[in-house]
Amino acid sequence: MTFALDGIVVLDLTRVLAGPYCSMILGDLGAEVIKVEAPGGSDETRKWGPPFQEGVSAYYLCANRNKRSLTVNLKTEKGKEIIQKLVAESDVILHNFKTGTMERLGLDYSTLKSINPRIIYCSITGFGETGPYKHLPGYDFIIQAMSGLMSITGDDNSGPQKMGVAITDILTGLYACIGIQAALLERSHSGIGQKIDLSLYDSAVSSLVNIGSNYLLSGQVPQRLGNHHANIVPYQTFQSKDKEMVIAVGNDKQFASLCKVIEHPDLAFDTRFQTNPDRVAHRTELSEILQEAFSKKTVAFWKEKCDGANIPFGAIQTVKDLVSDEQLIARDMFVSAQHPKAGEIEMIGSPLKLSRSLTEVKRHPPEAGEHTIEILRALGYDQKMIEELRRVNTI
Repeated sequence: MTFALDGIVVLDLTRVLAGPYCSMILGDLGAEVIKVEAPGGSDETRKWGPPFQEGVSAYYLCANRNKRSLTVNLKTEKGKEIIQKLVAESDVILHNFKTGTMERLGLDYSTLKSINPRIIYCSITGFGETGPYKHLPGYDFIIQAMSGLMSITGDDNSGPQKMGVAITDILTGLYACIGIQAALLERSHSGIGQKIDLSLYDSAVSSLVNIGSNYLLSGQVPQRLGNHHANIVPYQTFQSKDKEMVIAVGNDKQFASLCKVIEHPDLAFDTRFQTNPDRVAHRTELSEILQEAFSKKTVAFWKEKCDGANIPFGAIQTVKDLVSDEQLIARDMFVSAQHPKAGEIEMIGSPLKLSRSLTEVKRHPPEAGEHTIEILRALGYDQKMIEELRRVNTI
């Protein structure tokens, strides 16, 4: 078996999460990814923690496998020259500098496409490269606030809440992967590359899906519903005798099955609950009835009953629970690698399962500059030239 992106070279100038997450996925799929940082390492996540393992940050490890590391000072002419030589041999360049930075460095799309017309240039910024907000810094938490996501997360008592992970960074990283692969596919027909302009703000707003559509259709401002669904009932958490759990009933047939499971088949014929719109209108009454029933038995009991009746059910698990989950183990969702400093490291695996192509850990998340000499030698730099670049703090 081979990798789907064998032969694709990605020059990754990004840091923190959105860009590194994108390039890691491309690396998992077989692309050759060169991670570029300033001398000494400039990806802030290298220092974000604890936890650390032998001084290596868990945050950094989560998004940087399957890459080689080059350190180079982009503010020097020799440093820019190295990047330009790499661009000539690359398929993709990815950056997440603030709008205007790449232009000031002389590494903008117009300049780089003159070196390599086939280059795909992906820009990730907080707000995009156009519009009145284009020069503002964008961080995931700020974007969650501005995008409406926090306004619909939490409940009346909690107030607006952010997601437990940097979800807008993750979404943008995924969109970047989609855009890059679409551009690669288009290039196979046209023979030329193009620029991709991605923003965290746009990506976050796109994720509003049905909630955004609800407002556009009705004009009613969506409210925080906690662990309830705006359009489906029952689709929420319940407290069993021992733990919390989730029931996600998506249609009337499933609801009728649920009524049998809790030994109240009559509820399926109650005019308040016969259809999903009826159940949404009488959300509170139904929730109280179901909660009383679920509180009498354990999660294990309800799981067996619901699984047997094909009712979507899930216990609320901690991350600790996940590492022993037999389904995730069977799907290779936890992988390990040897790291030169941290030793053996554990990582979350790739969810991409391709029938004829590999996705696996080929390289550990690199130390800053770990492959600088190797990469420069491949570009034609000899030892004397490399030592001079080091002397003038270019690498």
